[in-house]
Amino acid sequence: MSDQVAARQAADAEASDAVEAAGHFRIYLGAAAGVGKTYAMLSEGRRRLDRGTDIVIGFVECHGRQRTEEMIDGLEVVPRKEVDYRGSRLEEMDLDAVLSRRPQVVLVDELAHTNVPGSGRNSKRWQDVLEILAARIDVITTVNIQHLESIADEVEHMTGARVRERVPDWVVRKADQIELVDSSPEQLRRRMLHGNIYPTERVSLALSNFFRIDNLTALRELALRFLADETDDDLLEHLRRHDSKVVWETCERVMVAVTAAPGTDGLLRRAARMAARLKGELDVLHVASSDATRPGDRRSIEKLRELAADVGARWHEVEGDDPARAIAAFAQEHQITQIVIGSSQRSRWQQFAGGGSNVTRVIREAGALGIDVHVIALRKTSIAGPSEETAARPVVNSTAKTTNPTMSGT
Repeated sequence: MSDQVAARQAADAEASDAVEAAGHFRIYLGAAAGVGKTYAMLSEGRRRLDRGTDIVIGFVECHGRQRTEEMIDGLEVVPRKEVDYRGSRLEEMDLDAVLSRRPQVVLVDELAHTNVPGSGRNSKRWQDVLEILAARIDVITTVNIQHLESIADEVEHMTGARVRERVPDWVVRKADQIELVDSSPEQLRRRMLHGNIYPTERVSLALSNFFRIDNLTALRELALRFLADETDDDLLEHLRRHDSKVVWETCERVMVAVTAAPGTDGLLRRAARMAARLKGELDVLHVASSDATRPGDRRSIEKLRELAADVGARWHEVEGDDPARAIAAFAQEHQITQIVIGSSQRSRWQQFAGGGSNVTRVIREAGALGIDVHVIALRKTSIAGPSEETAARPVVNSTAKTTNPTMSGT
């Protein structure tokens, strides 16, 4: 064997080791029915079968779609459990049969499905899936974005259609891998028109209601945003594990550093507006010193915490006697791309005697990491104006008093 061939084989082996195996719990996520989630799941099942994986179908719903039904050929199907319910004979996944068969991988369609009463010990299919996972059996499943608990109410509001079957967000977030099965609204409506999603008699009603262009576009955006959030979390976790010293600007992440100084509430609101314009999330950081905090300061900080919640920001509090270093360290750990701070309250003499302002040090520390810093002038909250009664009185003497913008302690 030549040295070149040996080197190539060694490189191939190293690359193979670096590629992670498919997830223990894998979800195919779609914006709506008919995008191809079940087809994609079955395609993966067939590929794994061809590679020698012991894989079975726990439950697949084809909805009469011929191409999907053809994908089942060659895959072992665990017999379903038949249940009598209100005079009808219905079928559900036989959880105990799946656990008894104990394959390496099981395909389970429609994660948010509600089981027929009396069909088993669990009321929801996602509960069945958790039992299968607990038995150390890999699961591949499917779900539409409208079935996530945190999103279902908004979908009902947008579409006017009830979302009865729901799955907790934490169940979906447990997945090792989430694959988006995407389709444009126009393509989805064409598939509907050609009878590839619903029976012919349901097509016209579906196209004029749930499957309108605006509904499908909104559902698609919800699916994309959910997956983007998951991907962002995965990237942050990876960078933390590898102690990355570089900020990756895959999206804008804004952080505002707050103190008990007057006017900081305005700084927080300004940062929230900046984050909204950048379509980024906002983190609020308070660096608490080891010195005892004055009661008045504690009340101010609590109000800022409440304001952070009101504007949809995440609140963080760390201890440290070096605010500039703590701010830079937090920004690096959380891959912050934009830092917002208030201008310094210290006089030029205090800055000179103390080795420079914290603002200057934050700029220096963040600059070394490639993070932008926005220094905002703090403005004290203006005193409430006079009431209508007093405003109507004649003014005897009035003087205007101008104050320079105050500076935060960061």
